[in-house]
Amino acid sequence: MAGKAPRENIDEHQLVVTNVKKSAVGIPGVLHALEVSINQMGVVRSAQALLQINQKDGFDCPGCAWPEEEKRHKAEFCENGAKAVAEEATKRRVPPSFFAEHSVSELRGWDDYRLGQQGRLTDPMFLAEGSDHYVPVSWDRALGILADELLALKDPNEAIFYTSGRTSNEAAFLYQLLVRGLGTNNLPDCSNMCHESSGSALTETIGIGKGSVSLDDIHHAELILIAGQNPGTNHPRMLSALERAKKNGAVIVAINPLPEAGLMRFENPQTVRGMVGGGTALADDFLQIKLGGDQALFQGLGKFLLEEQRRPGSAHAGRVFDTAFIESHTTGLGEYLAQLGAVTWEEIVIATGLTEAQIRSTGEKLLASKATVVCWAMGLTQHKHSVSTLRDVVNVLLLQGNIGKPGAGVCPVRGHSNVQGDRTMGIFERMPAAFHDALDREFSFASPRPHGFDTVAAISAMRDGKAGVFLGMGGNFVRATPDSSVTEAALNKLSLTAQISTKLNKSHLITGRQALILPTLGRTERDTQAGGDQRVTVEDSMSAVHASRGRLAPASSNLLSEVAIVARLAKLLFETDDGGTRPGAPVADWDALAGDYSLIRSHIAAVVPGFADFEAKIDQPGGFVLPHGPRDSRSFSTASGLAHFTANLLEYPKVPAGRLLLQTLRSHDQYNTTIYGKDDRYRGIKNGRRVVFVNQTDMDSLGIAEGAMVDLVSEWKDGVDRRAPDFRVVAYSTPVGCAAAYYPETNVLVPLDSTADISGTPTSKSVVIRLEPVA
Repeated sequence: MAGKAPRENIDEHQLVVTNVKKSAVGIPGVLHALEVSINQMGVVRSAQALLQINQKDGFDCPGCAWPEEEKRHKAEFCENGAKAVAEEATKRRVPPSFFAEHSVSELRGWDDYRLGQQGRLTDPMFLAEGSDHYVPVSWDRALGILADELLALKDPNEAIFYTSGRTSNEAAFLYQLLVRGLGTNNLPDCSNMCHESSGSALTETIGIGKGSVSLDDIHHAELILIAGQNPGTNHPRMLSALERAKKNGAVIVAINPLPEAGLMRFENPQTVRGMVGGGTALADDFLQIKLGGDQALFQGLGKFLLEEQRRPGSAHAGRVFDTAFIESHTTGLGEYLAQLGAVTWEEIVIATGLTEAQIRSTGEKLLASKATVVCWAMGLTQHKHSVSTLRDVVNVLLLQGNIGKPGAGVCPVRGHSNVQGDRTMGIFERMPAAFHDALDREFSFASPRPHGFDTVAAISAMRDGKAGVFLGMGGNFVRATPDSSVTEAALNKLSLTAQISTKLNKSHLITGRQALILPTLGRTERDTQAGGDQRVTVEDSMSAVHASRGRLAPASSNLLSEVAIVARLAKLLFETDDGGTRPGAPVADWDALAGDYSLIRSHIAAVVPGFADFEAKIDQPGGFVLPHGPRDSRSFSTASGLAHFTANLLEYPKVPAGRLLLQTLRSHDQYNTTIYGKDDRYRGIKNGRRVVFVNQTDMDSLGIAEGAMVDLVSEWKDGVDRRAPDFRVVAYSTPVGCAAAYYPETNVLVPLDSTADISGTPTSKSVVIRLEPVA
């Protein structure tokens, strides 16, 4: 029997602070996964769903993008993967009667947890201008409203088309075709807010914006540096790969402002040792680095390697660098080494908060390793200097030839399950000319070439009156983005906002003058079209593409798949009354594409490199791996044809006295903006979310006691005070001067225009704040 949805917001007065955990998963993780699953799905449906996750003939987990092993367990999912499936496969429903009972004004007062827990959307809904209640509409009416608004725009660049990383390859490809057929490249996506810095740095330095390692490389690495990442919560199945690497002799160094349970000890629920034998210790060393100090650390590591390469009498002199690799495959070494010579150890120590001895000790581990992998996530990508930081990560790997050899390489760990695949399919405001050329040939039209808006630019355009219509393909745009007050006001200015969604969220309530909810099938559900049951594909963090086939009955008979929604909208936009194609529009049989997704894959194969024989390749269990020049052959698609060392001036945040540097992060009971529960088990938080983690030394210097209530107020050069009220102060192990709190509650503190250089990613890990006691 499934449980009922909550009827109240989280009561923060019930918040309890308990002990911080020092190990991850184990029996508590298994029990919590089952508890959530049964509460949402009931016993029978839980068994049906959970046993299909990540199986070769099942569906891909709608959570993170960590890849699967070739040999699968019967239970091939983690705690948070089970929660993600439970949220989607829930028995709870949000029918039209829900919106008749609850006004938009009322629902705006509900918190994210309460909204998301109500269940699956069942019918297309329309919010008319001036109304406070959504009403049901037919699909023809809903898509007609959207098409009319788009065609009424004076300029197609006044339309904004957002994409979440849950979207399948087939839906994403068709979606970008629709957008470019309309005449714009306004394709902001969730990657703009997370790994855009990774893509920018890697494309510049090695010629491709994707990681270069496989699971086998992780298993056989001699040294793994994990920086700015919390796999125990955000990518729990990664812990199994790290455990296997440890068994093979790997040394693991965790680099993070907060100690995270998942990198201390892993109690693997698939093994007896994991369940009752104490599990496996993972990190051999923990570098508790200051927020924004990672560039300094990697410059310090590079400086150490340079000193050892040149130090007379050293056992390593002249043998630290992989000279053959550097001479054959790289350029720019001289400028990089000159930069290392200019930076001082004193400044490196100040920037990192580490001792010189700690950094040198990590450098010794690099010297001892013949195969090194560096993994990272948002802790490195959401600072002003993130691209420079990641260039310096690549620099250190290049020095020792740790690109394109077994057990070595770059590993940006992606968040959402197909965020990398969506980019491969063309969800990007700045796709290369070769992609446009191939798209034009395949669909006999001229796609627009001027760059479109990324996420921050899209919000700015809405704010400035330069946009009229917003369509979101999944996600929760208003809660995923920075500067919440600005973003909400910007959306309010639009003529129409439309959301293709599975669950209720704040983006359905912060709207333009009109709004549409377009409910869609989830990854877990059977997708039956004119050509029969369909499968879709996804690409994981390591460039592996495989099929996913939903098995559960749809939550409602009135749901359309993402592909069907896009195809029906495209027909309205591009077809003439007699069934022809409007001048300048892409030529496609939209009905056929909606009825048989293999036809979409044949178009993908003709447009996107690496997808030849697409259909045959996904017939193979486990799918296939896309080409990757640096990994496969040490070939680099840069302007020079070589990997690029880069010289980067050292940057790090400088925080005024009496202020703290805040990072926004997830609790263990959430995935991106989806709040699964009220707890953060590993960090000792129960029954609440509005906490700010602060070092005891900072609490003493600020005169703030444990448990005190404060407002968080951010400070930036525009002079605007951005405020997140009523947070409880929790003493925690974080570097002096650094603090942490959960998003999306703290997104309001991140200035819209505070972005990473080059990538434009919001600086959500570098927010200067003051704590104001609540009267």
